[in-house]
Order: sequence, then C-alpha cells, then structure tokens
Amino acid sequence: MPPILITNAQYDKALCGQIYHMLDTLAKDRIFPGARVLIKPNLLLPADPTQGILTHPLVVQAAAGWALRHGARIQVSDSPAIGPFDRVLNEGGFRDACRGMDIDWRAFARTTTVDIGPPFGRIALAADILDADLVINLAKLKTHVMMGLTLGVKNMFGCVVGMKKTEWHLQAGVDRDLFATLLVRICAALAPAVTLMDGILALEGDGPGKSGTPRRVGLLAGGTDPVALDYVVAGRVGAAPGDLPIHQAAVRLGLFKGPPEVSGTAVAVPDFRIPRLGSAGFGPKPFQKLMRRHLLRRPVANETLCRVCGLCGRQCPARAITTEKERIVFDYDQCIRCYCCIEVCPHGALSTSDPLAGRMVRQLGTWGRSGWKRLRKP
Repeated sequence: MPPILITNAQYDKALCGQIYHMLDTLAKDRIFPGARVLIKPNLLLPADPTQGILTHPLVVQAAAGWALRHGARIQVSDSPAIGPFDRVLNEGGFRDACRGMDIDWRAFARTTTVDIGPPFGRIALAADILDADLVINLAKLKTHVMMGLTLGVKNMFGCVVGMKKTEWHLQAGVDRDLFATLLVRICAALAPAVTLMDGILALEGDGPGKSGTPRRVGLLAGGTDPVALDYVVAGRVGAAPGDLPIHQAAVRLGLFKGPPEVSGTAVAVPDFRIPRLGSAGFGPKPFQKLMRRHLLRRPVANETLCRVCGLCGRQCPARAITTEKERIVFDYDQCIRCYCCIEVCPHGALSTSDPLAGRMVRQLGTWGRSGWKRLRKP
C-alpha cells in the first residue's frame, strides 16, 4: 500500500502542483481516457471559503484539472446537510474557481441499496458514486462535536442522500459507537480510490459547521486508505486516535492495520481545540433520563446570535427543538446528542455546554484527583 503523503501547503499557485503530485503517486494507475471520475468534496452547507467549513474550491479545481488532463469525465457531487446544492456551489466559490472546466456539477439524488455489513445490512447510498470508475474523496480537516474530528472516513457519509442522514442520526445518534461503526462501514463499502485531506484552513472548536472556528494549519495530506490517513492527520493535530470513535470502530472491524508509513513533512499543530466528547447515555437504566438531563453535555443557543429561523428544529431527527416566544427551546429528554442542530445552524448560534450539575461533578472529579493527594500529604 502506498504511504500516507503529507506536506505543508497554502492556497496559492503551488497547490495545483502539490495535488497533481499526490494524485499521480496514489491513483495514476487507476485513471484512463474516458474514465468516469466522481469527486466527492465536503459541501456541508452554504459557506464562504474563509470559514473553513467546506473543502476549498482550489482543491476541487486541482483534483478536477488532474483528472481532465488524463482525459476523464468529471462529476462533482455531494448531498449537503442544508441548503440547495447550487447555493452551496455559488457561496463556496466552486463555480468561479472551476470556470471553463468541463465538469458535471450534480447533487446526489438517485440511490441504490448496498450491503455494508452487520449490523446494518443493505442501506440506500448514492448510485452515482457506485457507477464511477474512480472516486476521489476530498475531505476537510474539521472538528465534530459528536465524533471529535470529521476527516476522510466521515466525509463519505455525504453519500447518504438527503433526509436519510437524519434517519440514521435518529437510529444511531444515542449510541456513539454504533454511529461510528455506520460511518466506517459506509466508507469501506464505497472504497474511494484516493482521499485527499484539505487541512490548509481547518476548523477547530465546535465544528463541523458555523459554530466552529477557522484556523490556518497549512496541512495537505493524501492516501489510498482513509482510515490510515485519518490516523495520521489526527495525530498531527494532537488527537489520540484511540480516543476517536471512528478510529475505535475501524480497529474493532479489523480495518486498521497499524501505523502506516508516512512520506513528507511531519506537520504538527499545537493546541488544536478538539471538543470533549460526552456519553449520550449511561448509568442504571431507570435513572438514565434523569442523568442525561442534569449531567450530560448538550446543545445550547446563544440568544444574541440566534435569529430563531427554526432550521435547527426542522433538521432535528429527534424533534427535540421547538420555538416559543421568539426563542428556541430544547427538550433534553428527547435530545439524542447527535448535534445535527449545531452542524446546520447558519448563524453559528449553537454550541455545546455542560449543565450545572455536570460541571460540578467534573470539578469534583478534577479536585478529587489532585485534592485528595494534597490532603494525604503529611
């Protein structure tokens, strides 16, 4: 297997050559004149390139240019969580960046069922990606309040079309490990030929949407194994891969073969802010609802930023958000902690917070680890 390629990069004239080199190294033997190449960027929602939410348009431009140079037919597709596909393309600067290039811009719409393995069996996925001769997965380096990081593996969740994403969040949202297993199974079943990671302008904090904070990282990476690529990139931003649910799921399923060979600059990012993950359900079953309400981290609204547009409530798979007296209200008994609301909020008004009792318990735990040691000292 080719090594994971990693380098310093910026959105400048050198970027095209760097991406061409990565694709030549990783996928030159997979492309041919007339090949149907599907490029799958991260097109989560309408956002400006400076916000660090979407795969940068210059990365898409370079990947498409490489494929066109080999005589391929290009389709760029995704299924945004929010917003019409054309609006995402226009606000994200993709049409402008790729002006004059023969590209078929198409939102995923047709589906076909694919057996992704237990415990899910056959599920509906975008038919276009299965019809392609070569799939280029263009992921974005972002944090994710449910999964810790959203990288190459999770980017393929965009091949679940439209509201089916919401249904899966509802079915698996309470069980973080089950949802991570779903993401790994989907990526393995679709098996993109190559994954490139746009970490030049990354997103830290309460990502992956507008509640996150863009940060200039200057990282570009690529590989043929998205699990291995995610492992390397996670390490570069200071995340212990073993603490990430997606990596844990890949290990359980036997899809991580150990630390891969790495070729290129060892980019390290200090103090990258990754959200702390909390359990969506714990404790004795009769008390779980009480503990979830008073102890678990949960979504909250900044009423100064919130415009009460109601989008979070419409997108909530658990129907746990309502509008009352010109403000949004959460039903934390119903909330499954999937954080779809934070992901889709167009105003960056939602974030995560611990309830008072949860903060007190964590403070006592922190004090207990250090305070009791101090008390024991003579």
